[in-house]
Amino acid sequence: MAALLLRPFGRPWRARVTATAEDDPGVSADGTRHTVSYGEYRLAYEVYGSGDRVLVWLHPLLFDASLSRGLARALAARGNRVVLLDLLGHGRSDKPRHAGAHRMDLYAQQVLRLLDELGVDKAVLGGVSLGTNVSLIAAAQAPGRVRGLVLEMPVLESAVPAAALAFVPLLLWVHYARTGMRLVSSVASRLPLSGFGPLDSVIGTARSDPDEIAAVLHGILVGPIAPTSEQRRSITAPALVLGHGVDLIHSLSDARKLARQLPDARFIRTHTFAELFLHPARLTAEIAGFLDRVWAEAETPTDPQRIA
Repeated sequence: MAALLLRPFGRPWRARVTATAEDDPGVSADGTRHTVSYGEYRLAYEVYGSGDRVLVWLHPLLFDASLSRGLARALAARGNRVVLLDLLGHGRSDKPRHAGAHRMDLYAQQVLRLLDELGVDKAVLGGVSLGTNVSLIAAAQAPGRVRGLVLEMPVLESAVPAAALAFVPLLLWVHYARTGMRLVSSVASRLPLSGFGPLDSVIGTARSDPDEIAAVLHGILVGPIAPTSEQRRSITAPALVLGHGVDLIHSLSDARKLARQLPDARFIRTHTFAELFLHPARLTAEIAGFLDRVWAEAETPTDPQRIA
């Protein structure tokens, strides 16, 4: 690990770019872009803030890091280093067009690869929807690397029928309606970015090639979507679980069940699925308070010899 701490803090942005700094007002001097190698691919990430209190935050399915830049800036202002990772097939990361690259358990490996690149022993992991499930899988794969979890809109067993009803038709659509979708992509590529992260993330999704979208959806559907119930009960890291109602894919019952299964979890009901991005003050304060508690507990000595 000492060797990792001496490594450069990521690499300057050099990979494929869908928008330059000039036409992407959502990234400014308070956030820096980097890439990290993952096998034959390159993953893109952004860093906000500095210090040892690291939060790796992951986007929902088919969205990207720009969705959460407002949250990243707010949490960085409270003493955290927030890292927004574009998982493979998303945002500015490479986009292989075969499903085997897009399993969620492989996405979790990308998170762990990022921690190695940052030289971080332990971090808080979190995200929304896909980001939540990948964080859970990473915690099951490498519990010693996870200081805490912030989990919004988990997709667990109750959501499988609804997810299949939503994603299978979408997969068929992008597979058999490539011409129309490529027209949408071409039009979206001509749209200027707004500087408002959630809108820019939607534009980024619309710019994606249908073959890239199909590969992601296919990989998600054929791979594991979450740790098993037994694995979830063994995750001892403190967790903050956020959930809302009126959503079959991100069911409130799944969120409540997850909070019960995790040994050290607190549940908060959100007002809407978009509260964190459109009206973020309440939830940002809750997440910031959770991070303060997690890192304060990490700094408290528990070894009697250390106390002596």
